Amino acid sequence: MRIAAARYRIGMPPDFAAFADHQRRLLGEAAAAGAQVAVLPEYLALELAATFDTAVRGDVRASLAAIQRYRADWLALFSMLARETGLYVVAGSFLLDVGGGRYRNRSDLFAPGGGHAFQDKLQLTGFEKKTGVIAPGDALQVFDLGGVRAGIAICYDIEFPLPVRAQWAAGARLLLVPSCTDTEAGAHRVRIGCQARALENRCFVAQSVTAGEAPWTPILDVNTGQAAIVAPMDAGFPADGLLAQTGEDAVWAIADVDVDALEASRAGAQVDNDRDWPGQLRPALARAVLAPFEGGASG
Repeated sequence: MRIAAARYRIGMPPDFAAFADHQRRLLGEAAAAGAQVAVLPEYLALELAATFDTAVRGDVRASLAAIQRYRADWLALFSMLARETGLYVVAGSFLLDVGGGRYRNRSDLFAPGGGHAFQDKLQLTGFEKKTGVIAPGDALQVFDLGGVRAGIAICYDIEFPLPVRAQWAAGARLLLVPSCTDTEAGAHRVRIGCQARALENRCFVAQSVTAGEAPWTPILDVNTGQAAIVAPMDAGFPADGLLAQTGEDAVWAIADVDVDALEASRAGAQVDNDRDWPGQLRPALARAVLAPFEGGASG
């Protein structure tokens, strides 16, 4: 299966039609490169805040409320593009009004046959908590992408091992990570999270990122990082696990992943982190104790 993960430069579309045309071009490029799955970045829908006046797009709560009018168009657009391109499309994320003045950071997944599913972000960053209106999701899911099971972990979620492990236990061997980071530290944290989850679960991870500067919005103001597709750091794969990565000019990181070959590579594996996982759950390891020095004082 060929995977494409976008390094998406944030723009200022004047209207939804311009936004739709851009998505059509981008996904058309991924499909032309032979991709079967395309991942767009977290907060993609906030680019649509550019279609409103300065007062709205410059205010977090006002912009979240304003983009809700595009929700039906959003669903129709990406459903149509998935059918037209034959791609499974992870449409970044949309901050969806769930009532009570609260929004969930929702990543919509569209299938070539017209189906739609989603995963909500589970863990909130400090920024998201400070908004006072973004709520965490409460369910964890996996999806069948033409015979390959996949999970979605939205940005910060990839830094937490246990939910991803639950997706792995449900059969996920591919993790799709829409992300948005505004600092070098944030970009490194998410990338290291992707590599760590690939290592400990023996799976593939595809990360999409936002790029460029958008001073007109407090949510997408500065964007840092590179899109990438990573594998376990083991025999049969690159030493650093990096299958593909964008540079400053590339939009798509594209790589082929083969779950059957991944399983077959166990025969020559150096480690089996995923199968050795239960070893850390032994009762004797549930708590660490302070050990005394024997035969003399510690100092």
